[in-house]
Amino acid sequence: MSLFGKKKEEKKEVTSSCCCGGEHTASETTSTCCGEPVDGICCIKVLGSGCKACHQLYDNTIKAVEGMCIEVEYITDLQKIMEYGAMSMPALVVNEKLVSSGKVLKPAEIIKLISG
Repeated sequence: MSLFGKKKEEKKEVTSSCCCGGEHTASETTSTCCGEPVDGICCIKVLGSGCKACHQLYDNTIKAVEGMCIEVEYITDLQKIMEYGAMSMPALVVNEKLVSSGKVLKPAEIIKLISG
């Protein structure tokens, strides 16, 4: 129940998958990577609202980096998403740089983006 216009605070969940410890759920995002950069990449973020397409991009990203020990985060906080300049979802961020927005990439396309 909300009184006098005060709304209950909502927690945003971030899920990350990494070789350093499997999947984690946290109440806020961290911008630090879990280890040393692998081939110049230390972390990848999937930005989305929680829709089916966003989850599909997250799953495809995990498949693409499987065995590379690269951290993959799923971010649903709209304020964080807007900081990256993503205007459509899902979006993919590699090393804090927006590389794809508005489409679900296949694992092969993600590998091509992060290796080139």
